[in-house]
Parts: sequence; C-alpha cells; structure tokens
Amino acid sequence: MNTLAVKVEPRIIDLSFTSDALKVVLADGREVSAPLEWFPRLRDASEQQRKNWRLIGKGIGIHWEDVDEDISVKSLLAAS
Repeated sequence: MNTLAVKVEPRIIDLSFTSDALKVVLADGREVSAPLEWFPRLRDASEQQRKNWRLIGKGIGIHWEDVDEDISVKSLLAAS
C-alpha cells in the first residue's frame, strides 16, 4: 500500500518574547525559539516595538514595521 505524503508548509500562528529569545508557535503545534542575539534589531527594540508585528505571506513570515525586520519560518527551522 502506498501513501501520499502531503507536504504542508509550516505557518506561524503566534509569537512571544522572553528576556533573551523569540518564541514562535506553528500551526502544526510545534514551538520554535531562537536567541534574540540572532536578531539585533529585535534585541535592541523596545517592548512596544516588539509587540508591533504582523504575519506576512499567510503566516510564512513575520514583519516588524518599527524596526524593519522580517523573519521567515524557513529561516527559523533551518537554524534550529
């Protein structure tokens, strides 16, 4: 019996910050975190600037207008 593998692109549904990390929740239930040191603009941003984010590409990335930062799910998963 053959099974068809369905490839689903990971999508972000939520995010948060700790004092030293960015934490992302994916639609498939995974949680990924990355050190803020990897993202100097976010590391140096104020709490208000960090909260001002929006999903881009239906959740394949995140954009912070105030600090001109974009992060894709693909880059987070490749680095983890």
